[in-house]
Amino acid sequence: MAAFNQRDLDTATELLRAITHPLRLSIVKFVDEKGIINVNKIYNTLKLEQSITSQHLRILRGTEVVDTKREGKFIYYNVNYDKIAQVKKALQKFYTKAPAAAELVKR
Repeated sequence: MAAFNQRDLDTATELLRAITHPLRLSIVKFVDEKGIINVNKIYNTLKLEQSITSQHLRILRGTEVVDTKREGKFIYYNVNYDKIAQVKKALQKFYTKAPAAAELVKR
């Protein structure tokens, strides 16, 4: 049975906390749909204030949910699928153990 990796679980918790906010989830979904996209397009299309968008993008960048690329004075965002895959891996280990834990409780 795979052992828990606390660091992986902490990373998963941090990322899930970041994306469970409704506005940040909307931003991530939008960036996922569009691919690499300019920050101006994000706040204009989602009808958000620039400052609010920047605050939420800062959190998403901090947890590495999104990556950035600067071209001149423009910043482009894309979803960091590698980070999301790390979280999926950590959670899969957790859920793999869940049925075994349930059996212990039944005994």
